[in-house]
Amino acid sequence: MGQAASTAAVANRRERTTAKTTRSTSLVSPMNATEEDDDDIRHPVDRGISDYISDLPDECLAIVFQSLSPADRNQCSLVCRRWLIVEGQSRQRLSLNAKLDLLPVISSLFNRFDSVTKLALKCDRRSVSIRDEALVIISERCPNLTRLKLRACRELTDAGMETFARNCKGLKKLSCGSCTFGSKGMNAVLDNCAALEELSVKRLRGIAETAVAEPIGPGVAAASLKTICLKELYNGQCFGSLILGAKNLKTLKLFRCSGDWDTLFTLMAERVTSMIADVHFERLQISDIGLQAISHCSNLEILHLVKTPECTDLGLVAIAERCKLLRKLHIDGWKANRIGDEGLIAVAKFCPNLQELVLIGVNPTKASLEMLASNCPNLERLALCASDTVGDPEISCIAAKCLALKKLCIKSCPVSDHGMEALANGCPNLVKVKVKKCKGVTPEGGDWLRLTRGSVAVNLDTVEAELQDASASDGGAQDNAIEFPPMPVCAAASTSGNIASRSTVRSASFKQRLGLLSGRKIVASTLRRWSGGSTSARHG
Repeated sequence: MGQAASTAAVANRRERTTAKTTRSTSLVSPMNATEEDDDDIRHPVDRGISDYISDLPDECLAIVFQSLSPADRNQCSLVCRRWLIVEGQSRQRLSLNAKLDLLPVISSLFNRFDSVTKLALKCDRRSVSIRDEALVIISERCPNLTRLKLRACRELTDAGMETFARNCKGLKKLSCGSCTFGSKGMNAVLDNCAALEELSVKRLRGIAETAVAEPIGPGVAAASLKTICLKELYNGQCFGSLILGAKNLKTLKLFRCSGDWDTLFTLMAERVTSMIADVHFERLQISDIGLQAISHCSNLEILHLVKTPECTDLGLVAIAERCKLLRKLHIDGWKANRIGDEGLIAVAKFCPNLQELVLIGVNPTKASLEMLASNCPNLERLALCASDTVGDPEISCIAAKCLALKKLCIKSCPVSDHGMEALANGCPNLVKVKVKKCKGVTPEGGDWLRLTRGSVAVNLDTVEAELQDASASDGGAQDNAIEFPPMPVCAAASTSGNIASRSTVRSASFKQRLGLLSGRKIVASTLRRWSGGSTSARHG
């Protein structure tokens, strides 16, 4: 009898333990239940349990997923079958490793991700990429594709691109780099994708194989194109028909494309569009003739001239006189010294809306800087790099005249602590100052500026200036490029300035302690890596 009682007690304990485990599992992770338990999951109120996630509609759950990072979304898809399905059906962006072995899994992959509208296909340069068959299947499974990025897909041909273009006529953005299809494939896209707004082409090998490339464009896409970006093209001028035919073009970027571009821009001035507002030229064979043609675009607001040694004051004066809406001007003179006071004074006279000015390898004097400060009341961001003429008098002029200035960068200029003292007493709206490779500026000068202007974030780099090899400061775009981040709201400017200033002081103190433990060269190398994020985004 005692044995029977003991057995009954054990059975009761097991029942209670099982019931408790069931309730705990239902509360913590009801998504792990089997299909037979769906009624209990979807109606937990009947059992006195609150489970809001299971009651959440699929549409709301999809919105939650859309606010997560790709890594977090991948983790969420492993929670349960429902989350796997909802996550896949709500994912619009997808990036795939476009190797040859992708082909067998494409169908199953897009069974799960059947709502993709933005797709990136990237292949390692040492691997064999997908071929036309894979691209065709993708285009059939994703007819609503609006964005496509191709990187190093060297096995794709004109035939594959032609089929893709016919299947994905709603494409709005195409970016391709290091691909081998040619003019026929590109023309197929322009002829079929009437909604295309952005086109970015880099190292398109197919058009470089022939001495005379087939003209590209304009096609039906010319009416909708707003941005054209061409990089490192041997026969980049074969896109001339497209550039001339894009009547609604607003942004034109040409980087390291060989050939004489003056003729094309002259034709553009004759036919052309006044819609262009943003022009970037880098290492381009263009002279004052081309700039004078560009000056007919009266809506021009942003101009970048990077390492274009044939451009002089004459061309800049033409731009200034006709493009009075200019807001941002970046000039990398590449030590050519062909743009100086004359061109900058013209900008000061005719472009009162100027907000951002970056001068690299340009030698302005107090005369042009004073006029810019006086005539451009909205000048908020100024960078002066690798200039032999910007010293303490010029900085003092900026401090006294640039009342709206918020961000100032000085690099590789003959400025000393006297210039820092002038900044401490001027530029009432200053938020951030960055000083690099200016050997005349000492840590004491930076500390004086911090103490005097507590709300200003001061980034002073003197260690790198002392250890910098002379061969590294050549004034090139890669070495001296400047990128201004978005301006903070005025209400937070003071707070953010104090935080950044204190962070700079703590950083300097840490660097000193680190210097006691390591050799100077090791410290300099480490600090240079840490500060690598402050350089400009490159056109890569």
